[in-house]
Amino acid sequence: MMIKRYALYYAPADAGLWRAGSDWLGWDACTGRPVGQPGIAGLSEATATARKYGFHATLKAPFRLAEDQTPEALRAAVAAMAAALAPVALDGLAVRQLGSFLALTPDTTGPALASLATEVVTRFEPFRAPLTAAEIARRRPDRLSPRQRELLNIYGYPFVFEEFRFHISLTGDLQPDEVARLAPLAQAFFAPHLEPAVTLDRLCLFGEDAGGRFHLLTAHALSG
Repeated sequence: MMIKRYALYYAPADAGLWRAGSDWLGWDACTGRPVGQPGIAGLSEATATARKYGFHATLKAPFRLAEDQTPEALRAAVAAMAAALAPVALDGLAVRQLGSFLALTPDTTGPALASLATEVVTRFEPFRAPLTAAEIARRRPDRLSPRQRELLNIYGYPFVFEEFRFHISLTGDLQPDEVARLAPLAQAFFAPHLEPAVTLDRLCLFGEDAGGRFHLLTAHALSG
C-alpha cells in the first residue's frame, strides 16, 4: 500500500470501544474496510469528513515524510517514543460539542496529557516535510488566530501546545439543529463503552492511502 501521509494518533485498544467508533464512522482503520453504521438518519452524511481518518484522537496531524527520512526510521521512532511515555487517564470521556462538530472529549485535562501531546509533536518534527502552499491554504489560515497561524507555519498544524484539546471526532461540521439531534444519540451509542474510565495507553502510527483513507499501521503500548 502506498502511503501519502503519516499521522500519530491515539486509537483505543479496547475492542468494544474501537468497534463502536468504527461502526459509528463507517470505516475500520484496522481492517481497512468500510463497516455498517447504526440506523440513524443522516449519520452517513454527518460522518463523511471524519470517516476517512478512522476512529482516533490526533497527537501529531497528518504529514508527508521528509525527504531525508524513511518509513522504517519513523516506525522505529514511534516504538521508542511509546516505550518512554506513561499512560494518561481520560477522565469523564463523553460526547460533547466542540465548535460545530461532535467529539468524545474528557471532562478535564491535566499537565500529563498536555506534556504527552507536546512530546509527540516535537519529537516527530524531523520526520515532517514542510507544508506546501496548497496544504497551508487547506487549513484556512484566514479563520485562525495569529497564534494558530504561527503554530501552523512552524509545526504544520495550528492546534498544538496551548491550542491542543484532546478529542476523538465523531462528525464533521454540523448545523446547530443536527448537533442537538445527534448529540444524545451519540452519547447513548457510546456510553456502554466508556465505563470503566478510558485511558490513553498506546501510540499509533496511521497512514493515508492513495484514496485518502487512513489505516492503522502499528500500535505500541505506552510503557514509560
